[in-house]
Amino acid sequence: MITFCISLALLVLGYLFYGRFVDRVFGVDEKRPTPAQTMADGVDYVPMKPWKLFLIQFLNIAGVGPICGAIMGAQFGTAAYLWIVFGCIFGGAVHDYLSGMISLRDNGCSLPETHGKYLGNGVKQFMRGFMVLLMVLVGVVFVNTPAQLLQSQFTPNMSVYVWVVIILAYYLIATLLPIDKVIGRIYPIFGFLLMGMAVAILVAFAIYQPEIPEIWSGLQNRHPQAAANPIFPMMFISIACGAVSGFHATQSTLVARCMTNEKQGRHIFYGAMIVEGIVALIWAAAAAYFYHSDAALQAKSGPAMVGHIANTWFPAAIAVITILGVISAAVTSGDTALRSARLIVADFMHLEQKSISKRLWIAIPLFAVTGGLLVFSLAAPSGFQVIWQYFSWANQLLAAFTLWAVTVYLRRNKTLPYYWMALIPALFMTMVTVSFVFVSPTFLGAFLPRTLGYCLAAVITAGCLAWFFHKEPKAKTLG
Repeated sequence: MITFCISLALLVLGYLFYGRFVDRVFGVDEKRPTPAQTMADGVDYVPMKPWKLFLIQFLNIAGVGPICGAIMGAQFGTAAYLWIVFGCIFGGAVHDYLSGMISLRDNGCSLPETHGKYLGNGVKQFMRGFMVLLMVLVGVVFVNTPAQLLQSQFTPNMSVYVWVVIILAYYLIATLLPIDKVIGRIYPIFGFLLMGMAVAILVAFAIYQPEIPEIWSGLQNRHPQAAANPIFPMMFISIACGAVSGFHATQSTLVARCMTNEKQGRHIFYGAMIVEGIVALIWAAAAAYFYHSDAALQAKSGPAMVGHIANTWFPAAIAVITILGVISAAVTSGDTALRSARLIVADFMHLEQKSISKRLWIAIPLFAVTGGLLVFSLAAPSGFQVIWQYFSWANQLLAAFTLWAVTVYLRRNKTLPYYWMALIPALFMTMVTVSFVFVSPTFLGAFLPRTLGYCLAAVITAGCLAWFFHKEPKAKTLG
């Protein structure tokens, strides 16, 4: 428990000190009008209270990633603690904050527009299609998981497809209606469930005092298939939400359209990521205890381990709250993922979104594709695992692109060389995602020697660094 407590303290200190430093580097202007004030449309640009925006941002980004992803990451051993803590403070929170604040400064523009402005028009066009696909995959994953949990835990005699239809119907409503009419009103309920879930695990720690593996016990790979799953890059792909996640930047732009003052940014963007890191840390520690105490549990998937932990440690009522917290985390990310997809398509096609007919024109095809992939993920024997692997890698690839974009922003717009705070995580995530292509059996790892894969990834990462210094000018204007 000592490592867990130290990790928890480091996350809080990271918010208090490094978060304030990042905020100061960006250069907040409290008097600058925000898009919610200058472009209010009653649908997506809607002024909202800061506490509600924090809750929306936190629930948007806290899908099943910081729960199931952290659980799967715990299979690798105590190295998961290091990635959650340092990845969150120096990578994920910086990524979320800067992407959100840059969008805030640029009329609440969607993420592909930011990529295009700082990485080039070709990247923008690629990222438009790539991100719509990613948002659809997020929608699939975040329907599949809660539907299966609801069916297995509460209605075992009912078809899982009934829950799929119910969740998809809610997603469609949340995608179409103004953000303050559905999302802004019911998220406090989901927030209560999610916070209750985290508190329940913390109370269980105090009661049971489980012997959680400590960091000084060694960083060796404890994954049950360690030979095929090296810690680098596999663990860094498994634990995305809770450390670094590209999906978060798509949500930061949604919230940026509803902020009324730039000074809210550190609390909403950086703060929500730190809280998500705490959630991931809690679940990773709980899973580490169970994996360590019973080797047979190593085969359990993330959702299955959630049910096992809840039903082992808690009375029935608390177990229900815990499982509902996990379900709410998934649902509150899936709805805004598909909302993000609608807005990205609308930006690309220059379609106004005030009229419901224009929103439906985009939403119906998106939901048709999502439904088709859902059928595959539920019907095929390994359909969900296939979609999860591609979703996780695509998510981290998006994070790498976004970190490069915000690095370029800092280099162009700041007189001091503070761009390193985004450049270092950009290089790291580039190495992670490219290594995964060359090392993972899902991609080329089935054909290439692992050493060659790492070397190729290092060459490509070095090439990105050389491009950055060769192409990007130094600061010319203050942002």
